[in-house]
Amino acid sequence: MQENITFPEFDFAAGELLLINKPYKWTSFDVVGKIRNSLKPQKLKVGHAGTLDPLATGLLIVCTGKLTKQIDTFQAEEKEYTGTLVLGATTPSYDMETEVDGTFEIANITEEQIYAATAQFTGDISQYPPAHSAVKVNGERLYVKARLGEEVELKKRFVTVNEFEITRIALPDVDFRVVCSKGTYIRSLVSDFGKALNNGAYLSKLTRTRSGNFLLSKAYELPDLIGYLRNKKEEAKANIETDEKA
Repeated sequence: MQENITFPEFDFAAGELLLINKPYKWTSFDVVGKIRNSLKPQKLKVGHAGTLDPLATGLLIVCTGKLTKQIDTFQAEEKEYTGTLVLGATTPSYDMETEVDGTFEIANITEEQIYAATAQFTGDISQYPPAHSAVKVNGERLYVKARLGEEVELKKRFVTVNEFEITRIALPDVDFRVVCSKGTYIRSLVSDFGKALNNGAYLSKLTRTRSGNFLLSKAYELPDLIGYLRNKKEEAKANIETDEKA
């Protein structure tokens, strides 16, 4: 937990927009639940504007109270991500959630080919969501069906990738930055990128750095926020007990 963090006077019922740095291996729902529980006994609506995969970190917008009515607006904003992909291997989930199921030789792949391959993934593109994703088919999440070994016919999606920049190459690792529309699956982008090189690739690291005009650099660390909310709750409880004794 960081020291000397200054928090504003929140009005969670009227509505607050909280920028949270989602921890690794937490689901977006976990973050929302943690904040909601920290606000009890207040019974407030709390929701997030844009799911992050459990293995991803970075900016998660959380809204409370009356501001939850604007979640769709925040969710529709352009997103920016930084991450790392691994060339020469694939996984069923397109990330590190599942084990490697295929390997490829990468000795003949040049840096020029890697840089050039980004061009076909900028602009308006189509992609299929990962089988291990939160997309619903007939009311059930795809990842539930995938874990049960059920095959599902995936539907193509159309998204916009405004920028796809390679920032470092240290094979098999390739670092990148992507600016894209709502609904873009970076895992699918990485998988398709590997196929474009007649190879394979999976996502090993992902961080959302921006959503609309909201920046990760302005986000709270979750333990800091939860600690503050708990302290405020204890202070309020102590004040009530003091007043009752008086």
